[in-house]
Amino acid sequence: FQECKIQNSSREYCKIFAAEARAVPDFGAVPEIIPLYLIYRPANNIPYATMEEDLGGPCEQYCVTERDGTLVVRGTSEIVLKCCTFQHWVYQWTNGNILVTDMEGVGWKMTNVRIATNLKGFQGLKESCFPSLLEQFPAAHQCNRYCSILGLKMLEPTKPKGSKSPSMGRKSAQSSPQLQK
Repeated sequence: FQECKIQNSSREYCKIFAAEARAVPDFGAVPEIIPLYLIYRPANNIPYATMEEDLGGPCEQYCVTERDGTLVVRGTSEIVLKCCTFQHWVYQWTNGNILVTDMEGVGWKMTNVRIATNLKGFQGLKESCFPSLLEQFPAAHQCNRYCSILGLKMLEPTKPKGSKSPSMGRKSAQSSPQLQK
């Protein structure tokens, strides 16, 4: 039940993202999160199941959360870069309160979506899920040309409490030129 709410909520964000992206020249194709349906089968031992469109091939992982809790991007294809841009867009659009963490699929059709949020009660979640990923994202995300095309703001890594780390300054200085391409 929960995974339906998460995937279908992410799908709604993706529809808004797609509308904005299509309005911008040169953006091109946009990922689509397919709907996940909850079905009730009263005569079955397990009365609830999920159902979704057959994607017609093996799923590829584009953006995933590893077991150690780190966010990983799998490759540099156009699809992967646009999934990363979608993550950035959702993060910025929700003021850093929601992040789509996992996206996999076949071509432009995405499934098995996961989120991180610090919003209690978001989509019926009893507690927030993986809020540490929200803190990691600004440092982990590498803006790409599609972030620039949409005019997304470069994300500033969350500053640690206390003294400034010299490595933080170097890291942001290295990523600045990428946006200017």
